[in-house]
Order: sequence, then structure tokens, then C-alpha cells
Amino acid sequence: MNYYISKIIDMNFDKAVSHVTEELSKEGFGVLSDIDVQATLKKKLNQEIKPYRILGACNPPFAHRALVAENKIGTMLPCNVIVRQTDDDKIEVAAVDPIASMQAIENSELEPIAKEVKQRLAKVVAAI
Repeated sequence: MNYYISKIIDMNFDKAVSHVTEELSKEGFGVLSDIDVQATLKKKLNQEIKPYRILGACNPPFAHRALVAENKIGTMLPCNVIVRQTDDDKIEVAAVDPIASMQAIENSELEPIAKEVKQRLAKVVAAI
């Protein structure tokens, strides 16, 4: 089982980040964090990589349900979505598969939540 849902697109990097953010919003997700990995690695390690951003996406109703079901689930939140430039200058958008990540937790109450979140994230990736 893959631990992510992904798609390769032919789009400008910044436009892709904006488009992903818009599509997340349509599915009820806000972006709580936006980590510019490229800039961070340049600043901290003086290393060059292609553009790479990690968007920490959160759907408050699902997050609340998950927290009620499992109070330590915050260690796995928010749902990360990456936007990265590939070696052939395409853009890859990938979202965590919450079903795969929830397998580590033995709590059956999380299964329907993870399925719903996965469906929404898959819809976001497909719409890109």
C-alpha cells in the first residue's frame, strides 16, 4: 500500500501551490502551515534542491472527530500535502494517505474518519 496519493502535472510551481490551496479549500481544508523546504535547506545547510513545499492541511470537523476518538492523534496531524518540482521540471502533488498512516493506531473509530479524509484528499489531487 502506498502511503500517499499523487499526481504529476505540467504547471508553474507557484501556480500549482495556489491551485492546491484552492482545491483543499473546496474540500473544507485550510492550510495551517506552509514549509518552504527549498529555502530552509538553503538557509540552514547551504544546500540547493528544486522547489519543494509542505502544506499542512486541516479539515476542522474531521480533526475534531479524530481527536475525540484518539487524543494522541495530533501527532499525525495535520495532513501533509507536498508540492515539488521533479527532475524533469514537472510538478508533483502528493497527499498523505490517512488510511495508511492510521494503520499504526489500533482504534476502529478512526477508520471511517480516515476513509472520508482520504476520499477528500484524493478528490483534491485529482482536481489539480
